[in-house]
Amino acid sequence: MEEKTSAYYQRLHRQRLREQGLVKKEVWILPEHGAALHRLEKLMRLPKAPAGSLTLHDKEEDMETGSHSYWNVRSLAADLKTSALAQDGKLQVEVLEGADASLLVTLPDFGDLPVHVALSGEQLVVESFLWSASDVTDRAGLNEQILRLQKLFPFATIALEPLGASGEGYVMFAALRSSASSDDIICEILTLADNVIQVTEALASYLPRVAETA
Repeated sequence: MEEKTSAYYQRLHRQRLREQGLVKKEVWILPEHGAALHRLEKLMRLPKAPAGSLTLHDKEEDMETGSHSYWNVRSLAADLKTSALAQDGKLQVEVLEGADASLLVTLPDFGDLPVHVALSGEQLVVESFLWSASDVTDRAGLNEQILRLQKLFPFATIALEPLGASGEGYVMFAALRSSASSDDIICEILTLADNVIQVTEALASYLPRVAETA
């Protein structure tokens, strides 16, 4: 099966947002407030959230004071499946068994964008595929632009990884502590998914082949 690129999920994501009655708004903020704005945006997309209840909690503080750690992805999967998003069908979780089991999280609101979650020591790594290197027309130009855009995505990193016989591919990933709460982990998953959509938009001029198949 041909692996779908981030542009495909970008198109479906926009369609799902419009179907939910959401509208796009442009705001100007100081760069240090980027993470807070991302989290507030997620709250504002919830249809049952009263305006007065839109409050933010510091992510780092929640992680530091976490009373437990996830030592295997199965316990994390169980918690994610009981979340409100999962109960509403907006987040689907599957355990991928193997020597190092991981999670496949599918996000219907993002066009069924797949996000992988793996446990590595005391860290959880959240990752999503972007596009194949062969789809890039100017790799040097793209790589330079990625470096310039990094400040816009301070909690995520773009890397180049081997795809076996298919060559190389770009992925976006983020990491957080295994002691993070399930709510923080879900927030990280949604933030990464949103970043995948945004970075695809920002780098579209380097990805004409991806746009043609989206």
